[in-house]
Amino acid sequence: MNTNMWLAKRWWLIPVAVIIIGGSFAVNLGHVGEVEAGVVGRVLAVVLAAGAALSLLLLDRFPVLLVATGALSGGYFAVGGENGPIFFALIVASFVLATRRPFPTWFPLLLVAAVLIWAGLLVRGLRWDHLAVGAWQAIGIGALVSAAAAIGTMLQQGRAAWVDRTSRAAAEERLRMAQDLHDGVGHGLAVIAMQAGVALHVLDRDPGAARTSLEAIRTTSREALEALRSELATIAGEPAPRRPAAGVEAIPALVERVRSAGLRLEVIGEPGELTPPSGAAAYAVLQEALTNVLRHAAASTATVVWERGTDTVALRVSDDGHGGAVQDEGMGISGMRSRVEALGGSFRAGPVPEGGFEVSAVLPT
Repeated sequence: MNTNMWLAKRWWLIPVAVIIIGGSFAVNLGHVGEVEAGVVGRVLAVVLAAGAALSLLLLDRFPVLLVATGALSGGYFAVGGENGPIFFALIVASFVLATRRPFPTWFPLLLVAAVLIWAGLLVRGLRWDHLAVGAWQAIGIGALVSAAAAIGTMLQQGRAAWVDRTSRAAAEERLRMAQDLHDGVGHGLAVIAMQAGVALHVLDRDPGAARTSLEAIRTTSREALEALRSELATIAGEPAPRRPAAGVEAIPALVERVRSAGLRLEVIGEPGELTPPSGAAAYAVLQEALTNVLRHAAASTATVVWERGTDTVALRVSDDGHGGAVQDEGMGISGMRSRVEALGGSFRAGPVPEGGFEVSAVLPT
């Protein structure tokens, strides 16, 4: 930590140190106090108090100085130093470390520091017949140090929890953007590849069909580029309007786009009305499932089945391709699973006994 950062974070330690040093000078050299220590003892007490105050300024970098704070404060009392702001030194030190360091790193040091300051109070009490007062002062300073350490620990844990929540939220947002890119752009590229194959196949004998495929490629590529540009702008922190998530209203266009790519697609039933989150999840699952059929299944036919329940809707997407066991869910299947389960639904993906592959999802309506 450089000097500027330290001043920004711990500026309040400077007036605390000034108060401890100035107050200790006043109570020891400004008048005759209750403890009958000699002049040398009083001067030494002020020096020890100054050392304890200055140690506070270095605690962030050297936590072991907490022991030095306790030793210097204890020495202050042992040489006959008067009651004064020196009591605050260990209280402030414990608070400083508790707000910045994990509990196990400073608690043993605090115990040693507390024993040293209690020993100093005991020596002063035995030398100048103020043992009972010293005992009560030891109890009081122990209670105040414990309170300061507890408050500092709560602040430190609260800050750590906030950092953890922020990091988790950032990770979830990055995962969401990656899934959106995977779903939108991946689907667009799969459709473009199929349409390009169709166009090449019929180019010579049916220019009209080839033209239709090329137009579909143009439309799909524009949509994919728009999705890519929107997500990249979000990642870069540029102000870009978030595209609304596609829902059930976009499913017919999705089905027609896949059919135009050459896949025979049968749709049985309808999803009906769904809440926006369930509609977005249903669209995302159907899009990814059909994209996988286009890219991986080598299928000629796929079937989409919608089944409405009392408060659920079931979606099944099956194909007649060469479906095999899922060895690695990857981002596609794991993304579908996370979207469905986040809404309290259930998800399954895998080969079926009669051949092919099936994706099944049950969502709340």
